[in-house]
Parts: sequence; C-alpha cells; structure tokens
Amino acid sequence: MNTKTSLILATALTAVAAAPAVAETWDMPLAYTGSNFHSVTAAEFGECVTTGTGGDIEITTHPSGSLFAGNDIKRAVQTGQALIGERLLSAHQNEDPIFGVDSIPFLATSFDQAADLWEAAKPTMEELLAGQNLKLLYSVPWPPQGLYFKEPKESVADMEGVKFRSYSNATARLAELTGMLPVQIEEAEISQAFATGVADSMISSGATGYDRKVWESLNYFYEVDAWLPRNYVFVNMDAWDGLPEENKNVMLGCAGLAEYAGTWRAKEYTQFTLNGLREGGMTVETASDQMKDDLREIGETMTAEWLEDAGEGGQAIVDQFRSMQN
Repeated sequence: MNTKTSLILATALTAVAAAPAVAETWDMPLAYTGSNFHSVTAAEFGECVTTGTGGDIEITTHPSGSLFAGNDIKRAVQTGQALIGERLLSAHQNEDPIFGVDSIPFLATSFDQAADLWEAAKPTMEELLAGQNLKLLYSVPWPPQGLYFKEPKESVADMEGVKFRSYSNATARLAELTGMLPVQIEEAEISQAFATGVADSMISSGATGYDRKVWESLNYFYEVDAWLPRNYVFVNMDAWDGLPEENKNVMLGCAGLAEYAGTWRAKEYTQFTLNGLREGGMTVETASDQMKDDLREIGETMTAEWLEDAGEGGQAIVDQFRSMQN
C-alpha cells in the first residue's frame, strides 16, 4: 500500500496553492459511526483536502447521522445544504435501478469482481449523478454480505416470518422472496432495533455487525458472500464548478488516495470483524448447501428483475462486467 499511497498523495499535494485570506468550511455528513472504516477514510480524505488546498477548503466530517440522517444526505448535498457527503449507493435504487448495480445477488461476490463491476458501471454512474447536480469523487466497497439471525437457519424455508432489517430496494426484495418481513432501519439505529425486537435479522457485512456489537442481540452469522455494496462520496456540482482548477486537482488526488486506502481497509477488516463477532459470542460459519442453493435461485430472480428495470444501460454494464471475467 505504501508506494501507491505515496504516489497518489504526492499528486494531490503538487497542486497546493497559497492559503487564501478566508477559508471555506465544508461540512460532510456521514451515516456511519466515526470508528467505521468508511468514516475513518472520509476523515482522512478531508484532512488531505484541507492540507492540499493550503487551508482553502476545510472539510469537517459529521458521523453517525449527526448532521443529516442517512436518507437525507444525498438530497442535502444536491440542494447545497451540505457541499459534500457520503452515502450507500444502493440506498437510491428507488430513484434509478442503476444505483442498485452493486447489490445484484451473487453477480460480484469478491473484491476483485466488485472492482470490475464498478469499473464497468462508473461512467454511467457519473453521468447519472451529474444529471442530479452531483460530482462523483470516490467509492469504497463494504466486505461481502452475510446473513445475521437470532436463531439458527438451515434453509430459506426457516426464514419465514422473521423480521428483517432492510436498507435498500434489494434488501427489501430479498426479504419478500425469502418470506421474511422487511423493516426499514438505518445503520445508526441497528443496535436499538435488535435490542427492542423491531428486527431479528439482517444481511450486512461483518463490519456493520462488529461496529454495532450485534452479538448482544443476535447469535448467528452465515457467510454467503451475496454482494459487496459500495459507499460513495459526492460533491454538489455547483460548488465543484466554482472551485479553481488547482483545488479540483487536489480533491481528485485525495479522492484517489481515499478509494485505494478505503478498499485496502475493507479487505483487511473482513476477517478481523468476523473474528470479532466470534469473540463476542456469535456462531460464524459458512451457510449450509441448502441455504446457498435457495439463495442462488433467489439471486437469479433478482438479477432478471434488475435487468428488466435497468434496461439497455443496465444490460450493457452487466455484459461488460461478465466479459471481464473471461
């Protein structure tokens, strides 16, 4: 990591301009805890920008939904209430199916595959966001998604009637197809939701469970590697267009560093957090063959549905991704 990190950082800092008389403060709302690796990466990105612009732009992060709730972050940045923010990409699938490309079950199930899928989707994503007055800066994946439960499960049939934490169209649809009952719950509300019985299960990474100490309420984590959803960082386009070229270059350089560092953290965090779940008292194991088979069938259904909704643009992304796997 050190060599590449140094090169990106050097690129970011070559564009340092003289400190202006008045610095701009950019508040950056985040949905996740300050200790979450996405939030740590965002804070380092902010420091890089502040240093690289000679104090011209000072980015201050606000984790745990403290400035805007997760569902409100994207709209806040679009309208200029905040100039920069981070959000889960698939949380916006109800706006356009393309936003859910990273949550197609069992399409991209490893970090390498997730990187290929993002490469295939990024140009379309940038165009889509530009039409919403947003500039894409960088994106970092979560570790592979697994299933959390209070009681042991051997198959999809065992999931009937379980209250399931939903955070996107894809997770809500997964709940429907497995017979579970979707309940919309933001990441900041997970611990309380499980403690009070509002939900008894979820699909998420080991990182989320570890950060929220879900072993206090849940007992089982099944590794199914369903998908690797992504967070992304974006800027209000009007604010971006108003930046001098040298500050744009600094911000893009810092974004490249953040994407690399965040992805590295996600990989390192994967096994660390699974070990943490075990240490907390949870049973962590690979899903049964029956559960895997059941979930693959559901994945095929959801893939077909997504492709129908996403149309030619979505099909082109998937076709390009699949060609990269050969």
